[in-house]
Amino acid sequence: MALKLSLKPHERIIIGGAVITNGATKSEFLVENTVPILRHKHILSPQEADSPAKRIYMTIQLMYVDGEKVAQYHKIYWELVRDFLSAIPRAVGIIDCVSEHIAQNRYYDALKEARKLINFEEEVLERAKQCCESL
Repeated sequence: MALKLSLKPHERIIIGGAVITNGATKSEFLVENTVPILRHKHILSPQEADSPAKRIYMTIQLMYVDGEKVAQYHKIYWELVRDFLSAIPRAVGIIDCVSEHIAQNRYYDALKEARKLINFEEEVLERAKQCCESL
């Protein structure tokens, strides 16, 4: 079954490792085979990977779109996870879920869970900031 995609003007998308930017008008097309696809709102650029959770997300994103280097990205992922959990051990539940998806080569599902990790990290940082301000 084909996947119908509609792109807004100038919207970016990754299809099978290729970064595609739409032109000035809306466009629609069908993807007729199974290939990694990430829409603009789910793409994290290297410049945006400015926190530990975002670097984990970025690594999973690379696993998803660059299958040739997946073993290299797995190694980086586990190093990042080790450091993240040493700083925020309460994130173990989310990390376990992400890691389970990765172990089963379900990288898109791992990305969805990694978004929860980014939100969790932001909440922890916000609480820490509030505590520091109240001192």
